[in-house]
Amino acid sequence: MPTMFDPFKCKGLELSNRIVMPPMCQYSVWSKDGIPNEWHYTHYTSRAVGGAALIIMEMTDVDPDGRITDYDLGLWSDEQIPAFANIIESCNKYGAKVGIQIGHAGRKAQDAPESVSCSPIPFSDVFRTPKELSTMEVGDMVGKFEAAFRRALEAGVDTIEIHGAHGYLIHQFHSPYSNKREDQYGKDKALFGVEIIQAAKKVMPQTMPLIMRISAVEYVEGGYGLDYAINLCKRYKEAGVDIFHVSSGGEGAIGAAGKPGAGHGYQVSYAERIKQAIDIPVIAVGKLENISLAEEVIRGEKADLVSVGRGMLRNPYWANEASLSIRQKPITPKAYERAF
Repeated sequence: MPTMFDPFKCKGLELSNRIVMPPMCQYSVWSKDGIPNEWHYTHYTSRAVGGAALIIMEMTDVDPDGRITDYDLGLWSDEQIPAFANIIESCNKYGAKVGIQIGHAGRKAQDAPESVSCSPIPFSDVFRTPKELSTMEVGDMVGKFEAAFRRALEAGVDTIEIHGAHGYLIHQFHSPYSNKREDQYGKDKALFGVEIIQAAKKVMPQTMPLIMRISAVEYVEGGYGLDYAINLCKRYKEAGVDIFHVSSGGEGAIGAAGKPGAGHGYQVSYAERIKQAIDIPVIAVGKLENISLAEEVIRGEKADLVSVGRGMLRNPYWANEASLSIRQKPITPKAYERAF
């Protein structure tokens, strides 16, 4: 049986353990230009020192009006590349591999002068009605994603994650709840996501795996369930996804907000079902900060990797604490060894 501290390999990505820091927006008030700053450098590097094998940087947007807020990161300009490269180089120095989650908030872009989506339906009564993207504009959007993927590669990423979850633009397109189009992107709701995956694979080296985050279920009446998500994952795997990062919600509540209830490991069964159904590596996420539970997920082969989000926000050295608990030895750099 594998353990959290066994190495993991997918294509050319080799991880020293199975612990992932998932993308979590920092909404840094010093980052209105989309460029990572000193906060982000310290935030990510400290988790690398703490032993996380894979760090996925927060949702980084392909367009300034595609951000959730004006304080989110972006890769819509070459001028943004060096700051990302500095963080990635620092994390790599301490043994962590780094990915960037690339996305677009769509109708959930709170600060954009005009939000866009697949259909002119507001997310809720406190959001503006988005502009419906024309068929040509959808193609242009795919181009924006491709340009952001290229910039991420120039920054030196070890992998890329596409954000297809949590009610953001790709999710909006592949959900029958939000996509009411009558063109090809409405008749084939996975088409937009497929084209973005193909754009990523066009610029990525063949040795680099592509990760996609997906919501396995929607917590809203009329939303899709797990069987629908499995069929989406089949399409996306055929298009080129190598690993799925399995979350839930986004149309209606995100599960972690407590609707319909979110206990420890509440999304693990979704990851396990997708792993079994389409024979692909998966990352489980969702209240996995309990070390014994996270280890059981790996030992039980319910998932290949575990993401620990809020646990790592509270404790940058969560991975090290897990190593002390399971292996009785630290994984922090040598400079800290005498602390243990």
